[in-house]
Amino acid sequence: MRVVNVHHAKTHLSRLLREVAAGEPFIIARAGKPVAKVVAADSPVPLKSRIGFIKGEVAIPDDFDGIAAEEIEKLFYGDE
Repeated sequence: MRVVNVHHAKTHLSRLLREVAAGEPFIIARAGKPVAKVVAADSPVPLKSRIGFIKGEVAIPDDFDGIAAEEIEKLFYGDE
């Protein structure tokens, strides 16, 4: 893999990026020591959907919509 210094990379960035896009990665070095590896970026990774992320970890009772119905009714309408 080709190693280029920072000055060369700044001066020839457009050409270097064309080469990277063509499949030729390179390393940028400062004072002869590798600092960064430049490779072609793949298409962006889509974010994982969070829908259903706790599926199978919780159980919802069948009477969920009726839990504490009497207490809730008393809160709204009082003790008639």
